[in-house]
Amino acid sequence: MRTTHGFTFESFQRWRRSFELGFWPVFFAINVVLNGIISVMDHPGFPRWEPWTWEASSGVVMLALIPALVWASRRWPIRFETWQQNLPRHLIYSVIFSVLHVGGMVALRKLVYVMAGHHYFPGGWLPDFGYEYLKDVRSYFWILVCVALYRFWVMRFQGEARLLAEPDVGPPVEPVEQPERFLVRKLGKEFLLAAREIEWLQASGNYVNLHVRGRDYPLRATMAGIEARLDAQRFMRVHRSYVVNLDFLSEIEPLDTGDARLAMQDGMKLPCSRRYRAALRDRFGQSTAA
Repeated sequence: MRTTHGFTFESFQRWRRSFELGFWPVFFAINVVLNGIISVMDHPGFPRWEPWTWEASSGVVMLALIPALVWASRRWPIRFETWQQNLPRHLIYSVIFSVLHVGGMVALRKLVYVMAGHHYFPGGWLPDFGYEYLKDVRSYFWILVCVALYRFWVMRFQGEARLLAEPDVGPPVEPVEQPERFLVRKLGKEFLLAAREIEWLQASGNYVNLHVRGRDYPLRATMAGIEARLDAQRFMRVHRSYVVNLDFLSEIEPLDTGDARLAMQDGMKLPCSRRYRAALRDRFGQSTAA
């Protein structure tokens, strides 16, 4: 399952955060430079600092709003089964996005003009906002598409898991209520993953990540739903967001708060909340006592 050479998901993980944080600043910087050059050429009678101020103010505010768009893409994902409910929400949110964008860039332009000893007049508010919104709504959905495509690529590169479905004809080859294996897809290939090899599970939005040998496979499910289908003799809930495979649990460290910290065999530290720590004590006896 693990590739030891070439470009792997593990190697990508090492610089993934830097890539995600740096992509949009670099993108908007390039966009501002290109649009600024065009704006200067389109306004030959203006001082050059003015067209550059227009483009830079728009780019800076748009960049500041990127976290809000990423949040919206997670909060209201547009998929085949959800687009009818979530598309109207995005349209409403795009109006708020445009108001913030227009208001922010006008404020920045006014500030720059005052510093230059001039006054900035944005013109009629309503006609200009209609024009700006048409541009903003296009940018809004373009950014959503980029974020969705990136997440899709990461999921394909990382791999994803799903439960084995019951066949249309004949008995299932695996227990449907308590599966012994999961079907894992990675880069177009599918293979079976034994449930007993899962070290822990972590809730993440609409997914539950199955952690196996240093790699997480997202499974579209709720933590409560998948917990009910796991072997209760092997898997145990330790936190609202975590279920651990007790076979891979190596140490339980009590904390002064009443919670605990769990050390897994690979060195990973996981939280154990107070409400679940009592169940661990019952399972292992004095080994979990504070």
